[in-house]
Amino acid sequence: MRHMPEENLLGDYLRARRELVTPEDIGLPAHGMRRVPGLRREEVAMLAGISSDYYLRLEQGRDRNPSAQVLDALARVLRLDDTATGYLHQLAAPRPRSHRRPRRRAVPPATAQLLDAIGLPAFVTDRTLDVIAANPLATALAPGLRVGENRLRSFFLDPAEQALHTDWAHTAARCVAAFRRRLGSDVDDPRVVRIVGELSLASDEFRKVWARHDVRPPGDGPIGMDHPQVGRLNLTMSKLDVDGPDGMTLAVYHAEPGSEDAERLALLASLTTEPARRRTDATGARRADDAPGARWADDAPGAREADDATPPH
Repeated sequence: MRHMPEENLLGDYLRARRELVTPEDIGLPAHGMRRVPGLRREEVAMLAGISSDYYLRLEQGRDRNPSAQVLDALARVLRLDDTATGYLHQLAAPRPRSHRRPRRRAVPPATAQLLDAIGLPAFVTDRTLDVIAANPLATALAPGLRVGENRLRSFFLDPAEQALHTDWAHTAARCVAAFRRRLGSDVDDPRVVRIVGELSLASDEFRKVWARHDVRPPGDGPIGMDHPQVGRLNLTMSKLDVDGPDGMTLAVYHAEPGSEDAERLALLASLTTEPARRRTDATGARRADDAPGARWADDAPGAREADDATPPH
């Protein structure tokens, strides 16, 4: 079997970040026309205290074992923050080859119970941002928050999702940066390859954002929405890692207590629960499998397709 060439993750990252730094950013004079965006390779090498030839080998992937001191010097020149510097070191670390385990999509029972009881829009994604559980209020807030959807696909391919977010471009870029940070150097996952390939073909905006190689930790952040039922919402989305080796994350939308946003979110919750209550009164009792609460990935049609698919050889 012919082996595919190994990806040059470190070199690609260095080149992308170099092109985002201007001479003015680091106090260099900018004389005349520059044929390339950002810094020249020799300028990065000079400021990092390494030879131009060595830096060229790093970008071209001909040298993949820089020292920690060299990486820190490059991070300083490229104006990387702590998260991006850690990501740079991760790319330079050797990756052991191992057999990939099938992804487990079962949400831990305690997390499932929390989704039902929390009273706020909440959902769980796996490491590729597939939605594997969501409570009804999350789906009422954003229809793309349902089992079987992928958050990146929703952001870049669903016009309704884009119209919902008041600062869609910024929110989508943050999502991509958190996605890249979560993956690290493990970009050859077949599911990741399919998602990135599909979005690269279908969305010019995704291609631009992906090419920047931005990384950021998944954390709290403001989210602005223009909801068709309750109007403008200024929320915070908080994320928590779910215990286990599968890279699951619990995300919760919440508003400042006592604010108009909290009142509108409570109104949405009442609009979401009232139809279910009327159906319950009409039938007298609901079947157990129709009980309100979170939907799980194992319940969704075709939910196992992504796990069972194998990449072409």
